[in-house]
Amino acid sequence: MQFSQQWLYSWVNPDLSADQLAHLLTMAGLEVEETRLAAPTFTGVVIAEVKSVIKHPDADRLNITQVDTGTGELIQIVCGAPNVEPGIKVPCALPGAILPGDFKIKPTKMRGQVSNGMLCSAKELGLPDEVNGLLILPADAPIGENIRNYLELDDHLLTLKITPNRADCLSIKGIAREVGALTQSKLHPIEIVPVQANIEASQPASIEAPQDCGRFLTRVIRGVNSQSATPAWLKQRLERSGLRSINALVDIGNYVMLELGQPMHMFDADKITGKLNIRRAHDGETITCLNDKTVTLCSNTLVVADEKQVLSIAGLMGGIESSVTNDTHNVVIESAWFTPDIIAGKARQYGFGSDSSFRFERGVDFNLQQQAIERATALIQEICGGDIGNITEATGNLPDTKKVRVRTNRVAKVLGVNISAENIGIILQHLGLNPQICEDGFTVTSPSFRFDIEIEADLIEEIGRVFGYDNIPDNHTNGKLNMVALPETQKPLFSVYHQLANNGYQEVVSYAFVEEAWEQDLAGNTNPIRLQNPIASQLSVMRSTLFGGLIEILHNNLNRKQNRVRLFEVARVFHKQNEAYVQTKKIAGLAYGSALPEQWAATTRNVDFYDVKNDIAGLISADTVEYRAAEHPALHPGRTAEIIIADKVVGVIGELHPRWTQKYDLPQSPILFELNLSAVLSQDRITYQPVSKFQPVRRDLAFILPEQITAEQLLNTLTSVKHSSIQEIAIFDVYRGKGVPENMKSLAVKIILQSPEQTLTDEEVDSVITKLIDTAGTIDAKLRV
Repeated sequence: MQFSQQWLYSWVNPDLSADQLAHLLTMAGLEVEETRLAAPTFTGVVIAEVKSVIKHPDADRLNITQVDTGTGELIQIVCGAPNVEPGIKVPCALPGAILPGDFKIKPTKMRGQVSNGMLCSAKELGLPDEVNGLLILPADAPIGENIRNYLELDDHLLTLKITPNRADCLSIKGIAREVGALTQSKLHPIEIVPVQANIEASQPASIEAPQDCGRFLTRVIRGVNSQSATPAWLKQRLERSGLRSINALVDIGNYVMLELGQPMHMFDADKITGKLNIRRAHDGETITCLNDKTVTLCSNTLVVADEKQVLSIAGLMGGIESSVTNDTHNVVIESAWFTPDIIAGKARQYGFGSDSSFRFERGVDFNLQQQAIERATALIQEICGGDIGNITEATGNLPDTKKVRVRTNRVAKVLGVNISAENIGIILQHLGLNPQICEDGFTVTSPSFRFDIEIEADLIEEIGRVFGYDNIPDNHTNGKLNMVALPETQKPLFSVYHQLANNGYQEVVSYAFVEEAWEQDLAGNTNPIRLQNPIASQLSVMRSTLFGGLIEILHNNLNRKQNRVRLFEVARVFHKQNEAYVQTKKIAGLAYGSALPEQWAATTRNVDFYDVKNDIAGLISADTVEYRAAEHPALHPGRTAEIIIADKVVGVIGELHPRWTQKYDLPQSPILFELNLSAVLSQDRITYQPVSKFQPVRRDLAFILPEQITAEQLLNTLTSVKHSSIQEIAIFDVYRGKGVPENMKSLAVKIILQSPEQTLTDEEVDSVITKLIDTAGTIDAKLRV
């Protein structure tokens, strides 16, 4: 929220500069994002009156003016503004003046005529430019006065970054209350005097959705002059709060919103048919809003309707059909309280927001509506005239107030500093919480403007903020944190990151929200978890695999001529399990392009299944990892394997299916893998044993076996033989050809035998080898001779 320091200081006037005020608010939790002057710095500009205007003899678009600047003598200035005329008062930059942009004014000649200064437009002074020409000042502007003083251009504008729980500070009233509490300065709020009705006119209203609308007030004012000019002081305060002036009636509504925090709406009374009804929209109803956007409403939206049509989207924006214009003579003022839940998300749903929705979705004071409508009535009567009708009120369900107790000893324990009960009471009183003394502290009834005060900790936070975090000694905020060591059976996560990085992979982070087509293509998921309010139309579902993000990032790299890509991501995926949503942390990777970086020492070849399988082998610490042929919606049939540890599938590896390679416009298929992170991080407990001092024995055996018997089956069969001397069994050669029958293959296996206790004899070695050969025979593997 942007606000004027001078406007704020009309409510509360601490002895603070703009920078001091910004620091105070920031340290109290109301971050000030920016502080700037209401206008750029310039000098030498005064108020002048144009006394005469004659045409320049040598230029059609220039005039020669005689100007009174309060020096006692008229000065001649050549001016090209189209709206210059005798009798107007305008800013005048005298010789020696410096305008924004370091533009220096000095006497000059324009087409042969002397010009001793410059008459200024608003744009030339860095002010909002509303007209084509000079900035015309009110007739009572004092001649010769410095324009910065007259227009209060040394006023500072502060921009607050309001957190969602501090909607009470989205108004001058709320900020003044906060500053008053922080500085213990006296508040000088405006006096709101109820305006007595002088005609019997009212606008009846009913609330059909009491759970969404707690209070709805209306007042009819007849015979207003909608073409009345907005007063300069009101227009200035709006502009310095970041709002542009529209017309007097709309400006008054916006002004009350900024001043008190209550959003309001003005209807043209002659465009309302019958009674107003606050209800949920019917699916398919449409409304053309004030921003000229026509929207189709949903039943989750609260609207204000008459007996004929929807007039406005409650809390968001009014409709153009019932808006006030320069032809409006009778108005209906609306001042309502809507529950934050019914307004939240509607700006995103319909693609536009407003200052009203920004406040309503955070929570407006539910006891403010009467004051706001009285304040708006008084301003309308003062500026636009009119006859005042009665206030009509309809009520729904309003929030309950809560009694919250805060103990003085608890304040000391949580904040680490002793604050006297007297000071605690003063702080709570200045915050508008009206504390009542109880046995061990104070009892507070949460006020209607503070939705966030519910428990004792909330009050302690308020006390700490106002007392000042910088008044709490640093030694009270020190603490020790014991770092618990990971169990021996779990690897640290960063060791996995380092392992992949050492293999040339780069970490990426992608959205958990993905396109629905990705889920269908890459996970075979036809019923993904859908988002109610996606941040973008294409990011509409939650991912159940990390493949989609990796492929998208690969595509982006290829578009930038990066032809060798290694990526990995550690993140959560989401899926449904019965009626519950389950999230699982996974690690996924992608390899694309050449197996090795471009070089002279090795032949270029593309990365393949076995390269990535080797990378995975470095990640997994389990003694036995099985790869079994499998099918996966994203991967190539026949080039895909599931990864199994302890008879449990923990992941998948394979080449992207050609169908998706073509659909996602990839020159070739990358190799992908995805693993449960828990399987990667787990490891067996480390055990130690002495190294045998006795000579190992190696035996090489070659087995002939059918093609359909895999090498893994042979290894599993051989390793099923348990003997203390067997140290290693591994395949080192595969042969097909002469000497081997058709549809058969030869696998050569090395066997390392070693005893920790003695040198093995030939008889002991032969016994083990014979047992291995016999066991291999159970899968039709015969010793090759």
